[in-house]
Order: sequence, then C-alpha cells, then structure tokens
Amino acid sequence: MLTHSRPPSDDVGLVVLGARGFVARALTTHASAQGWRVRALGSDELDLTSAASVDVLAGLLTPADVLVFVSALTPDRGKDIATLMRNLTMGQHVCAALENQTCAHVVNIGSDAVYDDRANPVRETSPEGSGSFHGVMHFTREQMLIDTCRRRGIPLARLRPSLLFGPGDTHNGYGPNRFVRTAAAERRIALFGGGEERRDHVFIEDVARLTGEVVRRRSTGVLNIATGESHSFREVADLVAARVPGVTIEPSARANPITHRHFDVTALITAFPGFRFVPLAEGLARMVESIA
Repeated sequence: MLTHSRPPSDDVGLVVLGARGFVARALTTHASAQGWRVRALGSDELDLTSAASVDVLAGLLTPADVLVFVSALTPDRGKDIATLMRNLTMGQHVCAALENQTCAHVVNIGSDAVYDDRANPVRETSPEGSGSFHGVMHFTREQMLIDTCRRRGIPLARLRPSLLFGPGDTHNGYGPNRFVRTAAAERRIALFGGGEERRDHVFIEDVARLTGEVVRRRSTGVLNIATGESHSFREVADLVAARVPGVTIEPSARANPITHRHFDVTALITAFPGFRFVPLAEGLARMVESIA
C-alpha cells in the first residue's frame, strides 16, 4: 500500500535513470511540463552495468533530489541468464551509489511481473514469485532498494505497472503496440489463438502522471498501476481495426493455455481518489493518429 508523507508540492528535482526508455521519456516530458527540475540519464551518460557508474551517480545526486529508477533491459532485449545478471548489476550499482550519497526520495518503477502467475485478481498483497527472469529481476531489485533505503533512511516507493501502451513504445510487445504498428504497415493483426486472453492495458501518460503524484507527495510503499478493467486481445484488435481501414484480423491455432490477469485497484483509488485513466479506446486512437 502507499502512504503519502506530505501535501502535494511542485518543488521537485528529479534524476531519472533510463532516459531513452518508454517510461522515462514519458515521465521526463510530464515533469518538464510541470516546471520541475529534471535530469534524465541514459546509458551513454551513465552505464549502470559498469562499476564506474557508482561514483558518477553518487556525484550527481544531492540530498534534495528524487531518484527515479526505471532503467532496465526489457525482455525484447533478452530473456536469458546474462540479461538477468546485467539487470541485477544495474540495481547493485544504484544501491552502491545510494550508500555513498543519500537523496530525498527513491521511486522504483518495476513491473507486475513480480507476482505469481496464479494471482488473480492481483493486489499489492498478492503472493510474489514470478516464473520469468524478468519478474525475478524486478523483485530482486526491489529487495535491494528496500534494504539500502531502510538503512540509509531514504523514503522508497515501488510502482508495479501492468502492460503499457502508447505512442513512442520501444518494445513492440504483443498487444496494442504491435497491433497498431502491423495494422498501419501491413493492414493485418495476428492473434495468438483467438485473442481470448484478458489483460489490463495502461496508457503510458497515465504511468507518468501517477509517478508524478507519488513524487509530489513523497509517497512510500508499493502500488500497482492498473486501470481495474481487463480487455481481451481480440477487443484491442477490433478497436485498432476500426481506426485503420482495410485491416484483417488473423486468429491462429492456440499453442498455450488461455490465461487472464485482472487487478483489484482499491489501493490506487484510496491513494489517488480523483485520478482518471485514459480509456483504452481513446489511447488506441491517439496511437493510430501518432503514426498516421
């Protein structure tokens, strides 16, 4: 659950790790629009897999900064042990920097992949224990930060978004991002089976806005970022096809069992009762417009 430690404030200085990533770019855009002081660091400026990054990051941080850790090698970059270890090394180096230089607040943006695949609906109290290296990585990095921030007295928020979509996606994962691209380029959308699986799709700008609210309130604890509404991939495909003329939707023979993921968003509503998500149809329309 999430606890706010102060009223909302826009006197914010952000250091964002992972500048070229999907989430970091959206967050940087949002923060800049609020007039916050923002420094976004990519791997060209700060290679977190290198031990040299420890001193560099410690030298950049000040006690007044909010550090947002969203840098990671995503599954499209690799799903093997080597990728797992590189991601854990990044977490190790961030924690080592925090040992040398404290800051005002740390916000880790991870993934709902930390939860046991059988958790349904998913809550912040659901059992953790992913069957993927991606989930193991995010869970382990959270534990690293919990330990470091506790000992250093740094407030820590852990955000766990569901499936993200929107303009500027860098991963082309199955679902809205891939459907919009293939619809525009090939006039086709390929489904796994009949697209029966249901997932909770979150528009990228909503992740940036919610992260911003966590930063403004210096919130601590854990929060899932999900809309509370799960849609089938077939529904997503139909919505995209309605926006792109001449698109064919192509089901396939099913290779894996049908699985669904739903979220109980009571904790999010309690933390941010006035927050409203961009509806799926609106978000998809904006994606289609962005590549038209």
